[in-house]
Amino acid sequence: MRIAIVGAGPAGLYLSYLIRRRRPDFDVRVYEQNAADASFGFGVVFSDRAVEFLRADDPDTCDAIAPHMESWTDMHLDIEGTVIRLDGIGFSAIGRLELMRLLQDRARSVGVSLEFGRTLGSARELADADLIVAADGANSALRDPAIFDTQEEDLTNRFVWYGTDRAFETLTQTFRRNSDGAFNAHHYRYAPDRSTFIVETDAATWKKAGFERMNEAETRAYCEGLFADTLAGGRLISNKSVWRRFRKISNARWSTGNIVLIGDAQRTAHFSIGSGTRLAMEDAIALDTALAAAPGDIPSALADFEERRRPAVDALVAAADTSARWYEDFGAHMTLEPWDMAWSYIQRSGRVDLDRLAKLLPDFVARYRAAKAG
Repeated sequence: MRIAIVGAGPAGLYLSYLIRRRRPDFDVRVYEQNAADASFGFGVVFSDRAVEFLRADDPDTCDAIAPHMESWTDMHLDIEGTVIRLDGIGFSAIGRLELMRLLQDRARSVGVSLEFGRTLGSARELADADLIVAADGANSALRDPAIFDTQEEDLTNRFVWYGTDRAFETLTQTFRRNSDGAFNAHHYRYAPDRSTFIVETDAATWKKAGFERMNEAETRAYCEGLFADTLAGGRLISNKSVWRRFRKISNARWSTGNIVLIGDAQRTAHFSIGSGTRLAMEDAIALDTALAAAPGDIPSALADFEERRRPAVDALVAAADTSARWYEDFGAHMTLEPWDMAWSYIQRSGRVDLDRLAKLLPDFVARYRAAKAG
């Protein structure tokens, strides 16, 4: 069987490894428009137990990735100088380029053909493939909106993705206000001497600050000044760091004929829940499982993949959408007292009973109750 995978991100690379590991007689090829060492971003974060979701099916890959990750067992909210610790909310992170290198090595170790610097305009260029996997991200060239019934919506907030040479203790959400308006920074370390630093603001603040007239260096300088206390002498590092709006993408259909969507080509989940990379890799696991269960029957395998995978994806995307709505209005939440804002933050993906939350975040709930009683 000939399998063509377009896109050498986490979804495409990991899927190629899984398929070829199971069926070394398959011809598995990955096509990527960028260079092998291109990295558009800094660290990627995994919620909860990092790559432990790989352990049961693929302990070797789990063992290859885990030593390169930075991990912590709680997170902080810095609300205009008041720091509130959220215990029991663990994350791990790894540099995106490092993750890509590890997954490329895994793919090559089982004989996958990786072709970088190859741009494909449509699936017609892969007519000899038995299965075509579109793993080429949110701007997928293989995804025909009319066929897959694609829905797209740009959120109103702006964000810009930086790195920094300061290594933060834990994942922190830092909220600040100045004369232009409200800002938020999502920051976490992904290497012993590096962190991701995402700056977010609402449309009105973005316009008032004059960012539309600033170049990349001027924008970086503004953000460094705004978060000077947080950076504590560190500098922001740019890598195609321009203001963006998050694009929500969904598809009513995940496959047509012998073409299937996975990863961000299939759907996007807002970065505030830290699950995009995990979702992509779990897509790969689910598709490989479906192909193994229906050998030689591509239509049945793709139908089974969507039927079994969609409920989990829909549930997580729903939580991500709810979280994104909270961030779209985070400036209004900053008018609350810090402990009330922290409570609003925890509740952003859905209401959680206080007694149940006390079992998950006992230290936070105890301090929250004490603060409210006081």
